[in-house]
Amino acid sequence: MELRQLEAFAAVMSTGSVTGAAKLLQRSQPAVSRLVQELEAEIGYALFSRNGPRVTPTEQGFLLYEDAERALSALRQIHARAAEIARGDAQPLLLAATSALAIGLLPEALKSVEALHGAAPVQLRTASPEQVVHAVLSGAVQLGACSLPLEHRGLQVHWIGQLACVAVLREDDPLAALDRIPLAELAQRRLITMSNPFRLRNRLDAQLAQAGSARREALIETNSSMNAQALVRAGLGVAVLEPLTAHGAPLQGLVLRPLDTDIPFFFGVITPQSRPLSPALTALAEALLRAAASLPGFVQHDVAHHAKLLHDSGPNRKSDQ
Repeated sequence: MELRQLEAFAAVMSTGSVTGAAKLLQRSQPAVSRLVQELEAEIGYALFSRNGPRVTPTEQGFLLYEDAERALSALRQIHARAAEIARGDAQPLLLAATSALAIGLLPEALKSVEALHGAAPVQLRTASPEQVVHAVLSGAVQLGACSLPLEHRGLQVHWIGQLACVAVLREDDPLAALDRIPLAELAQRRLITMSNPFRLRNRLDAQLAQAGSARREALIETNSSMNAQALVRAGLGVAVLEPLTAHGAPLQGLVLRPLDTDIPFFFGVITPQSRPLSPALTALAEALLRAAASLPGFVQHDVAHHAKLLHDSGPNRKSDQ
């Protein structure tokens, strides 16, 4: 398996055709076709089904693409870093974060770090919590900002924060007139919720069940709180979300209201346990904590209490805020 073969495969996947891939790679169409065919012969299965000049990825092609793109991205980073070293440039900050933390905390934290340490190249990727953890463990990034759980061997958790989830409503929603939203009221409405069943969604479902939500309108599930806000603004339902997204990217026409039930959102900063942090990364971890601490209701927890926090964050918690 050669680098050129993976590049040809990824280019065909990205453009949807051999012709487009050839233009992207500045190679001839027969050369790109040959590289893909050589790769297929090497791995022993077809990556595309072919119908004349048009190609359609096979199921195996989709499965391989994610790993191929990750490998090519790592190689591109090596090439870029080699050039930066030759020029004497500062080492870039390689960061990964869930969308909520990337929107709600990272911009302010990066601004604070650059004021102290000067501007540096930054490569920021947003991903699911599981992908953020994988990027940190694999060394693809130097620092991750992620929701809990974060108990993975090889990770250093620098701090754990907690914020109460909020109801996100259209400003003309009748419930928007209330200072605090009863969760039982939301249980009767169409809910826009996160699709990951093991994090915030798990705590929300437990509290809704306790509120008597045995039957409700069909859910809208999404993997992005920014998507959820846009769906609420369109009048498709109401949402229970962490407050970070609305803090970093508020949408006109929406209001946030506290809930009568405490549904905690836990999050933190992680780095590879085996790698010492540079001064800039240490400053960034601290700046992220300061940015989080500036939000109303923020609570910081000892990282040693991680397992207990998850155990104690289930139902039967009423908000006293």
